[in-house]
Amino acid sequence: MPDKKALVLQQSYSQLERFLQTKAAALPKDFNQTRFLQNCMTVLQETKDIEKMHPVSIARTMLKGAFLGLDFFNRECYAIPYGNQLQFQTDYKGEIKLAKKYSINKIKDIYAKNVREGDKFEEKVVDGRQYVNFEPIPFNDGEIIGSFAVVLFEDGSMLYETMSKAEIEAIRDNFSKAKNSLAWTKTPGEMYKKTVLRRLCKLIEKDFDSAEQRKVYHEEVAEVDFDREKTVEASPFDDIIVDAEFEDVVKEEVPELNLEEAADAKAKQG
Repeated sequence: MPDKKALVLQQSYSQLERFLQTKAAALPKDFNQTRFLQNCMTVLQETKDIEKMHPVSIARTMLKGAFLGLDFFNRECYAIPYGNQLQFQTDYKGEIKLAKKYSINKIKDIYAKNVREGDKFEEKVVDGRQYVNFEPIPFNDGEIIGSFAVVLFEDGSMLYETMSKAEIEAIRDNFSKAKNSLAWTKTPGEMYKKTVLRRLCKLIEKDFDSAEQRKVYHEEVAEVDFDREKTVEASPFDDIIVDAEFEDVVKEEVPELNLEEAADAKAKQG
């Protein structure tokens, strides 16, 4: 008889597999279902208090990563425990991946940087063209005073966004769903870059493969959703039918998962 954690993982796997089959037409064209499921289960095995969460809720959270073609194992996105639920959150790498993949204007480069005390940073308009100059002090461990993000397009145009530390911290305090999470407390610099990059990415016009991708990106992806419009679109999950037995407990026989094999398979993928 499997313990509670093993049972929750088995049920989550089964429900996620069903969701993927139901929404197959909305998944990215290059989506690899077998690899995605293996990677999801490896990550969930290491997720704190996963046994306290409902398998359907877990599966829905992981499905958001599938819609966008982001990999939880490679830390392009995260499933973060918040109470008895998982919150979906993109990583800096995931934001860049989505921008490069779906931008209508082909991207040459996109990045975000933190500006520390002593670094030289200037922004101006020269002959009608935007100009950003950043000269950091090598190995500068000074206090972060702000962050900026830049996207360079292959046609020679650019966009950029800047935010002061105070502005980012205000967003964290007022809008973040998990302002005291390990991401914010242990790696604030990465969260600063993600915040300013997220704001920049909202300016990049994108063409997603499906309506589900677009809705998940605009409604669900941002942990910091500071300028979200108040209008509510239909959820991409509204037409997913959840089997009745999953509302309480899975009554059918669910195959035992060998998570060690899943991890080994991921290692072989390189």
